[in-house]
Amino acid sequence: MASALLRPLLSAATRRLPLRSQPRRENQRWVRAYLEYLRRLEPPRRRSEKPNWDYHAEIQAFSHRIHEKFSLDLLKTAFVNHCYIKHEESRRQVLGLEKEAIALNLKDNHELYLQGNSFSHLYLRQCFEEAYPKMPPAGIEALVNFLTSEELVSYLAQNLSLQDLTLCAEFPVPTNVLQQTFFAVIGALLQSSGSQRTKLFVRDFFIPQLIGKELFEMWNVINPMGLLMEELTKRNISAPEPRLTRQSGASTALPLYFVGLYCNKKLLAEGTGETILAAEEEAARVALRKLYGFTENRHPWDYSSPKWEQRAENAISSS
Repeated sequence: MASALLRPLLSAATRRLPLRSQPRRENQRWVRAYLEYLRRLEPPRRRSEKPNWDYHAEIQAFSHRIHEKFSLDLLKTAFVNHCYIKHEESRRQVLGLEKEAIALNLKDNHELYLQGNSFSHLYLRQCFEEAYPKMPPAGIEALVNFLTSEELVSYLAQNLSLQDLTLCAEFPVPTNVLQQTFFAVIGALLQSSGSQRTKLFVRDFFIPQLIGKELFEMWNVINPMGLLMEELTKRNISAPEPRLTRQSGASTALPLYFVGLYCNKKLLAEGTGETILAAEEEAARVALRKLYGFTENRHPWDYSSPKWEQRAENAISSS
């Protein structure tokens, strides 16, 4: 009876306690930062060195994850790099194994890499020649080289988690090895599913990387005005005449000039810059983008079904 009478008094007294004396269950703020610091100090480990790893199952899961059909033997070969074979053979030699046991019964991905690399370059070049027929071969080649560069291809490979499946002597896997492995996967897809599926794969993963990219970020043109004059000469258009149209803050530390390029008394393009020469070069770049059809308001890429896929769908529906 006494305990029942004291219970409301104790609860009221607890409510009146100051906040400092209330027990706190969460960790202090510094604990989370300290744990993150400890995690960064830990050396990176391969996924295969962690528990619950089944390489064959992971290879199968990769093909299902990207919705493509591979020959498993070819796909496994695509992840075997030559550096891994050399490293394993030297390690076995150090362990004192017999000569017959030293050699690995594995084939590296060099042949698949050459096939995938060549196919990707040819297909992307064909795509850009059809999409931008007015662009010169140097510009087409610059776009293809940008999309197939080591930095961009390794970025694609990392987002597909190829580093967990790649057999390489080093870890983390170097970017050049990731690039070679990604092209080897394309080569394996080419042999497994044919050229049509491989074209869709290359298109879907490479072409979207152009989003938000400006033409001359990918194509380094040293003399844009000279290139513009060459293009206008091919089209039988008179040489452009630069004119200063506007300026702001010319006597300050941050001036801004507007230069327009006129052909036959018509404004061809206008550019801005901190100097008149820089504004003139920017106007030439704007004019080149218009001539090549690579402007910011250009039509989006055509992702409609190819003709061969439409024919297959029509044949299935008619049957």
